[in-house]
Amino acid sequence: MQDLHVSRDEYDRLVERLALAVWESGWPFDAIVCLARGGMRVGDVLSRVFDKPLGVLFTSSYRDDEGTTKGGLVIGAQLCSAAPLPGRRWLLVDDLADTGETLARVVPALRERYPQAREIRSAVLWRKAASAIEPDYCVEHLSANPWIHQPFEQYDHLRPADLKARLR
Repeated sequence: MQDLHVSRDEYDRLVERLALAVWESGWPFDAIVCLARGGMRVGDVLSRVFDKPLGVLFTSSYRDDEGTTKGGLVIGAQLCSAAPLPGRRWLLVDDLADTGETLARVVPALRERYPQAREIRSAVLWRKAASAIEPDYCVEHLSANPWIHQPFEQYDHLRPADLKARLR
């Protein structure tokens, strides 16, 4: 199985295609919740395109072996936003559905913590073959389970001294 390498331009087009898929569905959502870290860029763009308030929920599962090995899923205790998220319909965004565990556990957690959110739909850029969950909106269904190299991963190992050398 080959890794999937995604350029910045490709990534931006995927986010735009996801926004278009949500818009074309006609679903009138009230707010966006993005999962940090992978869903933050997606959530930011969709929040701007749809002019909807954005909340951030921190989750983590890839913490071992420099972020390449899946561990137990941790869901942050608080949804972070400038003001309480409005409405009853929330769009939950992330970069991908890998095994589907994150979406499967976060949606019920949001419903329990925020009962005003009566309908939560999910949106991702990629759904891998191994995902047990079918997101409501997805740009690319991958027939395999490649490791996806996203354009901003260059910063995972870049440190301030490296930046200083590069920017001189």
